[in-house]
Amino acid sequence: MKKIRKAVLPVAGLGTRVLPATKAIPKEMLPVVDRPAIEYVVEEAKQAGIEHIVFVTGRAKGAIEDHFDRAYELETTLREKNKAEVLAELERNLPKAGSISFVRQQAPLGLGHAIWCARDVIGDDPFAVLLPDVLVKGEPGCLAQMVEVFEQTGGNVIAVDEIPAQDVNKYGVIDPVSQQGNLYEMRGMVEKPEIGQAPSRLKITGRYILQPEIFKLLENQETGNGGEIQLTDAMARLMTKQSFFALQYDGVDFDCGDKLGYLRAIAHFALQHPDLAEGARAVFETALTENKPTN
Repeated sequence: MKKIRKAVLPVAGLGTRVLPATKAIPKEMLPVVDRPAIEYVVEEAKQAGIEHIVFVTGRAKGAIEDHFDRAYELETTLREKNKAEVLAELERNLPKAGSISFVRQQAPLGLGHAIWCARDVIGDDPFAVLLPDVLVKGEPGCLAQMVEVFEQTGGNVIAVDEIPAQDVNKYGVIDPVSQQGNLYEMRGMVEKPEIGQAPSRLKITGRYILQPEIFKLLENQETGNGGEIQLTDAMARLMTKQSFFALQYDGVDFDCGDKLGYLRAIAHFALQHPDLAEGARAVFETALTENKPTN
């Protein structure tokens, strides 16, 4: 069985749900405490053993490329001012030469089309997909948990987490066939089902391990919801030929493409930060006191 060595991060989206913050800044570069959101996703991929990351970009996304490149002027200034600790952190976060690629999605044709744009770099290998809107906090990371399942089962693996019954109409959920612990074999997916008609309460979280046959299906996939080429439509077709498993991962996810989800992520990661947690807690408690309604 081939190992999962490559991952696709589709970063071409416009971030319309968090405008106006994303008018001039890529949504993936919005800071979560002391680093851009995209850096957490890349860190999760590396922890899972990913050796090569393919960013599918679009117009006005140059800041992402710059972030994962050297900044000679900045590094020189830090060195001259003896900012050794900050300089060392920048060095730690710098990808190895040749370990990242950038391909351009030239039109907003959907997630499925974005994944298809990475086909030549991925080749005939199984690969991971991490949606950069979604930050997942887990130990080990969500993708690392999925890779372990893939090595045991093969096939295709997606991450899911359980949501309240009243929220199923907001997400895509899976239709499971069988369950073994926190692993489900699945036969389908339902996008935003009516409350009371959902096949499960397990929502699709934004992490996938897919076989390369998905590219052939995406190549001739008809447009679906919103007039876009949907990854879930191609996955449903692949599901008729290959096994699909859903892992209810150990952790918590944050939708940073949503304003309140982004705020939740900042609060959570601040309270988990090794240097800032105590101060962050005091800041939040003070804010709650200052904004307490008065009679």
